[in-house]
Amino acid sequence: MSDFTHFNEQGRARMIDIGEKKETERTAIARSSVHVSKEIYEKITTNQIKKGDVLAVAQVAGIMAAKKTSDWIPMCHPLQLKGIDIAFEWLVEDETYELQIESFVKTKGSTGVEMEALTAASATALTIYDMCKAIDKAMIIGQTYLLEKKGGKSGGFYRNLAGQ
Repeated sequence: MSDFTHFNEQGRARMIDIGEKKETERTAIARSSVHVSKEIYEKITTNQIKKGDVLAVAQVAGIMAAKKTSDWIPMCHPLQLKGIDIAFEWLVEDETYELQIESFVKTKGSTGVEMEALTAASATALTIYDMCKAIDKAMIIGQTYLLEKKGGKSGGFYRNLAGQ
C-alpha cells in the first residue's frame, strides 16, 4: 500500500499531511457548459425565468460550492480561498444555444485549487439546470474540465483547446 498517497499502512484511507509543503499562490480555471433550448436561452437573456435571475443565482451557487468542496470530496483539504469568480459566455450557432461557464479560484497555500474550480463550474451548471428544468428537462450539461492551473510543486498546467 505504500505506493498510494492516500492510504495508511493498514490500507485505510487517510488525508495526506501537507504541513511541510511550501505555501505558494495557486490558481485554477475550470470550464463547464449547459446546452439549452431557444426558449430557455431567450428567457435567461431577458430575465424571464420565474425562479429569478438564473445567472446571478448560479454564480452564487458556484462560489458557495468552491468554498465547501472539502465537505463533499473526501480527500480535499479545507482551504482558505482568496478569490473566486464565475464568468458566462453564450455560444449561439445554427439554433444551438450553449452557455459556457468558467470558474476561477485562487488561494495562497500548500495545496492546489483544481477541485474547487471544478466543483464551482459543476455546481453552477447544475443550478442553471435546476432553475430552468420546469421549461425543458432536455438540457444537457456539457463536459467539465480543468482549463489551467498555476502554482505548487508540479508547476502549471494549460489545456490545449486548439484541436477541439
